Amino acid sequence: MFRGIADFLDFPRARFYASATCLTILFLLLSLVAGAQEPEAKTMPTNARQLDLPSSATGDDRYRIGPADVLDIRIYNRPNLSRDGVRVEGNGMIRMPLIETEIQAACRTEGELAKEISARYARYYRNLQVDVFIKEYHSRQVAIIGAVNDQSRFELQRRVRLLELLTYAKGPSPKAGQTINIVHSTAPSVCKPARDIDDAASAFSSYKLSDTMQGDPKANPYLEAGDIVTLPEADQVYVVGNVFAPLTIPLKEPITLSRAIAMAGGVKQDSKKDKVRVVRQEPGSMQKKEIIVDLSAIEKKNADDIALLPNDIVDVPTSTGKSLLRSLLGGGAQSLTQLPVRIVP
Repeated sequence: MFRGIADFLDFPRARFYASATCLTILFLLLSLVAGAQEPEAKTMPTNARQLDLPSSATGDDRYRIGPADVLDIRIYNRPNLSRDGVRVEGNGMIRMPLIETEIQAACRTEGELAKEISARYARYYRNLQVDVFIKEYHSRQVAIIGAVNDQSRFELQRRVRLLELLTYAKGPSPKAGQTINIVHSTAPSVCKPARDIDDAASAFSSYKLSDTMQGDPKANPYLEAGDIVTLPEADQVYVVGNVFAPLTIPLKEPITLSRAIAMAGGVKQDSKKDKVRVVRQEPGSMQKKEIIVDLSAIEKKNADDIALLPNDIVDVPTSTGKSLLRSLLGGGAQSLTQLPVRIVP
């Protein structure tokens, strides 16, 4: 009887111990499950950031300081160390107070230079906050000349592609041909060595203007410091003689004789269409030759239309006999109207 009462009295305690044991086992199981999943949870976001990392974040598109740039360097709570208007020397170096040796600023971004300055001051100050700002840009100049609407020099404050520079130059002029060239600087700089003589070909790049205007990546490169962009004028042909609008035609694309005459408004009356002359200068010489073309036969498709070459002169002659007769008839008709009228009885 006593044992039964004792067991009865101990029943709540036994139930408490059982509940506590169950909770402990449950807690251990949850910990094991969480521990098994923890490595996967740490790995996935890291890989995702690496895969989603844009190419622009690699630093290739960021402006890098160069010689002649002017910097403002601000150091938090240290006005005696801060400097405004620090010009980067030709060798790419700057000087700062308390630092004995020069600091390389060229080829670095603002953030990279700020970290370098902070590291140099570490022997004097711990965790120094440094900010670098580019006040004036002078190291990355490019120029665009030739057949553009606004020939200019530009100071780049960021990386710029060829097409964007062309828009700043207000686009190609009507005289522009179908080629756009870039002459790269061969002079050595702080950030790149001088080009070898064998590598001289890489100092010149040529692209098709229409591809550049369409934004084709292969014809729209980034520009580098010292680049000179040139747009040569197109070769021209000349249409003169007995046409309605004598003109000069840029050879932006192949042009035939009949098309050139049509662009000049066509031939006038009394033209010797079977004796159209094409005066052509031989390449590399001062000699010229004449090609007689029958425009009437071309219009009737009895003869092949010839393609014009650069500097060709198309001369549409006048039929002297017909023009003289027409002028005589025109003058006679005018004089007849002015004569008095008499009656013949």
